[in-house]
Amino acid sequence: MVSAEVARNIVGIIGNVISFFLFASPIPTFKNIYKKKAVEEFKPDPYIATVMNCMLWIFYGLPIVHPDSTLVVTINGVGLAMELIYLTIFFIYAPKKGRLKVIGWLCIEILFLCVVALCTLLLRKTHDQRSVIVGILCVIFGVLMYASPLTIMRKVINTKSVKYMPFYLSLANFLNGLVWVTYALIRFDLYILIGNGLGALSGAIQLILYACYFSSTPKDDDDDVVVKPSELQLSGSSGPARPTV
Repeated sequence: MVSAEVARNIVGIIGNVISFFLFASPIPTFKNIYKKKAVEEFKPDPYIATVMNCMLWIFYGLPIVHPDSTLVVTINGVGLAMELIYLTIFFIYAPKKGRLKVIGWLCIEILFLCVVALCTLLLRKTHDQRSVIVGILCVIFGVLMYASPLTIMRKVINTKSVKYMPFYLSLANFLNGLVWVTYALIRFDLYILIGNGLGALSGAIQLILYACYFSSTPKDDDDDVVVKPSELQLSGSSGPARPTV
């Protein structure tokens, strides 16, 4: 019989794979930016937010904060690297104002993480105490990220069209949240459970909306609908809305 620890690792590996594809979902957008040598209407906000989210989860998963969370660290380490690559491409082709925005927010995020790390490690001595502080921050940022697809959901309801909400990204969001909820329940982790429970709920609502409005979606104006890259990104993730572990 498979032990709880082995089952947890298997589920975590599956979660890593699904989360990786979610982190990789913006690649076509950045390929277009590279080809056009311009960012056009693209905004870096979702990626800046995801950098903060990933950094917090990496810190949460470290042995000095929450032991036995290697799979949380691995996927968020990969996610952080990918988001920084996206932001680097944006930085190269963005106007001066956009570049200053990226640098400014990244500096603020790094400073914030340093303050959190110092306060956590110096003022809290046990793993449980440290996990509470960092876990709460992870949940707060996760909630903010999972609130972002509400804009897309509202647009779907108002237009009665799912053209604005890619089905496979919604499905991946739901499966990602579900897998990490399972991971959190095998060996109870409240903070992973809350963050990804919200992610699974968000994905489920998106799938329900897709089922409700798929038949009413116009079939003859595919070329007339333009979805901003930043909106497409938000509709897919936790992280927000990217993955939150």
